[in-house]
Parts: sequence; C-alpha cells; structure tokens
Amino acid sequence: MLLEIACFNPVSAQTACSAGADSIELCNNQHLGGTSPPLEWVQQVRRVVSTPMFVMIRPRGGDFYYSVSEFESMQADIAQFKPYVDGFVFGILSEDRRVDVLRTADLVQRASPLPCTFHRAFDEVADVEQALEDIAQTGCRTILSSGGAQNASQGKETLARLVQLAAGRIVLMPGGGVRASNLAGLCWSTRASAFHSAATPSGGEHADPSEIQAMKQILCADPRG
Repeated sequence: MLLEIACFNPVSAQTACSAGADSIELCNNQHLGGTSPPLEWVQQVRRVVSTPMFVMIRPRGGDFYYSVSEFESMQADIAQFKPYVDGFVFGILSEDRRVDVLRTADLVQRASPLPCTFHRAFDEVADVEQALEDIAQTGCRTILSSGGAQNASQGKETLARLVQLAAGRIVLMPGGGVRASNLAGLCWSTRASAFHSAATPSGGEHADPSEIQAMKQILCADPRG
C-alpha cells in the first residue's frame, strides 16, 4: 500500500522522504490549497532525494477554471519541471463543473511518459462518477479525492464506491484530513490501496516524521483484511 505526502517546502520534502514516504507531492502555498512550486525548490529537492516526486501544476489558488494565459503557464511549468520530476498533479474544470477533458489530456500528453494525477478539483465536479470516466479517458493514472466531502472521513462512502468503479483502470487515492488516527478505518471502509496526507496532525507546513512512520506502519499491516 502506498503513502504519498504533500510537502509545502523543500525541508518538509526531505523530512517526508527520510521518514519513509513512498512518494511526495511538492507544492507551494498551503493556505491556498497548493500551487506550483518554484523551479528552484524542485531542483533542490531532486538533488537530495530519490523518492518519487510529483509536482503540483496550479498557477493560483481559487477555482479550477483557467484563462488562456493561465493554461499556457501550466503547459510551460510542465516543460520546465519535467527533467527533474517523476510525475505531475493538476486538475482543470469547465465552468459547468465538468472535467475539462481536452485541456487535461493536453497536459497529460505533454507530461508523457511521466504519470499524472488529477487532484481535488475532482471534488468540485457536479457528477463524480462521470468525472471519473472523463479523467480515465484523458490518460491520468490517479485521482486524488475526498469523495466530494470536506475530508476523506466524511466522504468515505463515496470513496468506496469510486474505488470500485476505478478498479483496474485508474488509482483512486483518498486524501483530505488523512492521519494515523483515522487511516486504518479509511483503509477498511474505502478498500483503497494508496493514500495522500500532509502528515501535519498539529497543523503547520512541515510534515511530522513520527506521523508518517505511524501511517506507514498501519499500511504495512494492510488493515483491509
């Protein structure tokens, strides 16, 4: 079972890797829900860690409807980050709260052969089941989701249904408030095989190594039964 840690600075990224994270998601501006990090951060982390590093591609906080210039900046970020990373994380919606299939597929193609994750923009869509089908069509390999709820615990029933629908086609990765204190229950109820966490049980921008280790221990035991 896989544990991905969201990291909002290079120090946190190094901490997460040392503590045993299976992969990291590097981004900036935690208070905005994550945006694209500076290239310097990406290069700095790559020099010191070998853990798979996914990078957020998001030009700003707020909604997930992007102008032409914002979309062009996302394309440019993929090009500049690609030599240093192992994958990308992004999400684009249309104004009617559907997945923007054409733009998403464009970014996936630019990122190829590196894998892409559709982030929690997924939780803003009008129809999560249709969105899953649309994202699978774009070539994304993973969907990060809280099940359309404020956090994964509140969305566990929807997550369980989506895990079943996604099986064999795309990875459904629960995220949003995932901590050691609720991880075993989420494993059991959702049947997911990968989880996403910031590993900050007390808040703040730095991942807690003891929290990561505790979550890894839970996943190694595979509480799904």
